[in-house]
Amino acid sequence: MEKNEQTAVALEHLFFSYEKDALTIEDVSFEVAKGEYMCLIGHNGSGKSTLARLIIGLLAQSKGAIKIFGSEMNDDNVLELRKKMGIIFQNPDNQFIGSTVRDDIAFGLENECVPSSQMEGMVEEYAKKVGMEAFLDKEPTNLSGGQKQRVAIAGALVRHPEILIMDEATSMLDPKGKREIISLIHKAKEENPSLTIISITHDIEEAYQADHVVVLSEGKKVLDGTPKEVFADEQELTKINLDLPFYKRLSSEMEKQGLDFGDISSLEELERKLCL
Repeated sequence: MEKNEQTAVALEHLFFSYEKDALTIEDVSFEVAKGEYMCLIGHNGSGKSTLARLIIGLLAQSKGAIKIFGSEMNDDNVLELRKKMGIIFQNPDNQFIGSTVRDDIAFGLENECVPSSQMEGMVEEYAKKVGMEAFLDKEPTNLSGGQKQRVAIAGALVRHPEILIMDEATSMLDPKGKREIISLIHKAKEENPSLTIISITHDIEEAYQADHVVVLSEGKKVLDGTPKEVFADEQELTKINLDLPFYKRLSSEMEKQGLDFGDISSLEELERKLCL
């Protein structure tokens, strides 16, 4: 069968359970196109983080297939396919290895045997991209939550992954820190349009600005499409207790009052239209 390298990730009828007779992932299938910004949303216990670990090969499914750029993941190629991916976890403390920010960003490069003559420049370049160049010789444990997550992002991006997975990467941050991290990810995407991003998130606002949204509930896929398509299904979202973005709810209520602003994709856009 010919490989489809324009599909970055394909999940085909995936099943997984931590305990016998208790499925965590049940018959989940979807595709993520190369260069797509995809958000995977759902409540706690829906299976989002489990899917992230399955995709990157930290867990193995009991049934089904995972394909990365057309190659089916197996015991023989999982390490090679993992090199194409980077992951940023919810708590950056769980990812820190080095005694300084410099060491930590360099860790992945060392594992891939990048020559030290190239490594220093790459570390400094990516520290600067995330605004952490002044902290290279600081201990990661002394940084704020947002700064730690910036270092984790630099450590992932410096390896030039083709797929970046964010597993609740902003959930421990305050609103300002969350906005800064999402802005950094969008900037990385602008600099590298072929970068595929899979964001596991509770942030409905972020999901509404993605290219593609998949909704999980109790380990099953319940919705899959563009943000406009997914958030138009208010009945299904209400059934699984997921809400619409604030600005979407507000614009819908205003539409009922005869004020039609058309499709709103961000709070900033709604604010601009209200000021007209």
